[in-house]
Amino acid sequence: MQEVWIRLSTAKEVQRFVGDLVPLKGDFELVSDHMLLDARSLMGIFGFDLSRPLRLKIYDDSPANLAAIAPYRVDVEETEHE
Repeated sequence: MQEVWIRLSTAKEVQRFVGDLVPLKGDFELVSDHMLLDARSLMGIFGFDLSRPLRLKIYDDSPANLAAIAPYRVDVEETEHE
């Protein structure tokens, strides 16, 4: 398992992110504060505060999975300043 920070700033970006995850193998979970959510849940993601980065847990950190989420990743340092 691997944890990374991602940013989903717009509704289109959320839709693209979920669309990118759907064909992948393995589980993905988003964590924000005390909430845990299947990262493939389009409607659930809109319940999060999208003005802040989200922590993504990747349970199958294969190269294909990591490549698919790469466009959404942000640096940890960026998240600490918010």
